[in-house]
Amino acid sequence: MAKKKTKSKTKARKLRPLRWLKRWLLRFVLLVSVLVVGVVAVHSILNPTKGIYMRQEARRLGVIDQHWVPIEGVAPVMARSVVAAEDANFCIHWGFDMNAIRKALEDGGRRGASTLSQQVVKNTYLWLGRNWSRKALEALITPLVELFWSKRRILEVYLNVAEFDEGIFGIEAASQHYFGIPPSKLTAVQAARLAAILPAPKDRSASRPSSYVRKRAAQIRDGAETIRRDGRADCFES
Repeated sequence: MAKKKTKSKTKARKLRPLRWLKRWLLRFVLLVSVLVVGVVAVHSILNPTKGIYMRQEARRLGVIDQHWVPIEGVAPVMARSVVAAEDANFCIHWGFDMNAIRKALEDGGRRGASTLSQQVVKNTYLWLGRNWSRKALEALITPLVELFWSKRRILEVYLNVAEFDEGIFGIEAASQHYFGIPPSKLTAVQAARLAAILPAPKDRSASRPSSYVRKRAAQIRDGAETIRRDGRADCFES
């Protein structure tokens, strides 16, 4: 009988460290979750700091150009142009455009399906790359951004963190870099050209546009006017 009790105590002692590890692991996960939710919630009001990629570029280049500007200081046509170019259904999805994802899968993954919300999460909180760990974190944080931020806020942050050329981040720096004017003075043509270079800003120029950029910018101009007319810009203009 005494031997059985000794064995039971020994077994219990062996199991205790495992229970302790599980308990602290659960606490750690809960703490990280609370911190992430808190940071995202705070950034619905306060501007986020420079993201990982922006800091990497600052170290590589020595300096980057980025100056925060509120969305009220950006020409409305610029906001519409970005939405038309990157995420035409921005106002009607909850962070993931299922139709775009379905088309991307049908196309074998050759076309992108990231929404502006997903891009904001990547540029603000995560790192670049196509590894699954980043995509998983992006998928977890995007609904939080949609929950705590307005669509207007999402677009405002995007316009301030997007890369427009090597070392040029945000619409304020981009407007000055390419056209020598503040973003509030951008014309429809200039806004469309800036939006047209966003997928590959280091290979394209808004001030010296290639024939492709000109053609793409013309499509974006039409798209920006279309979403203005049909109400798909209401969520960030009202």
